[in-house]
Amino acid sequence: MQQQAEAAAPAAVRPVGMVAIIGRPNVGKSTLVNALVGERVSITSRKPQTTRDRVLGVRTDDDAQYIFVDTPGFQRRHRTALNRRMNATVTSALVDVDAVVLVIAASGWTESDEEMLPLLPPESANVILAINKSDLLAEREQLLPLMADSMPRYPFRGIVPVSAERSRQLDDLLKEIRPLLPDGLLLFDAEQYTDRSVRFLAAESVREKAYRLLGDELPYGIAVTIDRWDESRATPQIAATLIVERDAHRPIVIGKDGVKLREISRLARGDIEQMLGKPVFLEVWVRVRRGWSDDARALKSLGYE
Repeated sequence: MQQQAEAAAPAAVRPVGMVAIIGRPNVGKSTLVNALVGERVSITSRKPQTTRDRVLGVRTDDDAQYIFVDTPGFQRRHRTALNRRMNATVTSALVDVDAVVLVIAASGWTESDEEMLPLLPPESANVILAINKSDLLAEREQLLPLMADSMPRYPFRGIVPVSAERSRQLDDLLKEIRPLLPDGLLLFDAEQYTDRSVRFLAAESVREKAYRLLGDELPYGIAVTIDRWDESRATPQIAATLIVERDAHRPIVIGKDGVKLREISRLARGDIEQMLGKPVFLEVWVRVRRGWSDDARALKSLGYE
């Protein structure tokens, strides 16, 4: 009989650490995190401020574990309680991380990009600049002036052009990040790709489909709650409520004869079925909650602590 000491193999030590992904709204942070992780961790849309919560995306390779902190887009234009909370989420994400990736677009620096620089420490050896959407440039050489323009703005450890949409040069970005991670034991199981529950991901999927289907028809103030989640049956029963701020928004979401709402439900159901690996029954309702995005109590009740 073998000794217990012989049976227990030591856990492997490798670089393991937290990486904050920050940038202005709509610059592709969530798309980048999804591409790096290889799973749909965060929802995406063309509407700015789609990401509202701090979401962790976990990538475990043989030689490292990267824990990416996806953050809302930082902006100063809107002054609602929700936006103040999202900005606070960004600044808090910069505390106690091992590396920071600031994301800008290949089209060049904007005023909103420049607002990110004061959030960084005056001098730091752990900040990397990722120039996203490089695939939209006709020639790669067009990046050279932008890289030269970026260098005097901040002492970046490295500047890496990437395309999150096409998963290009992500290995180059990982090579810049890896030396910044301290050696340690895995913080997440190798199979785990996010810290968020399936219920959270399901609610986010409903919100994503509403944004994508309604486009500019629907203003920014929309939230989703999961009211019922019953997996006791062979077909899980899920009920969600899509919350809007004004009475006029409700018919926009529902659409003529309920067409829009049914399509939102159908598309979200597909995502949830993929997550659970089986068919689900999903019903989505619409409710008006006036001014919720600027009401601290409403934000807390909706899970925006």
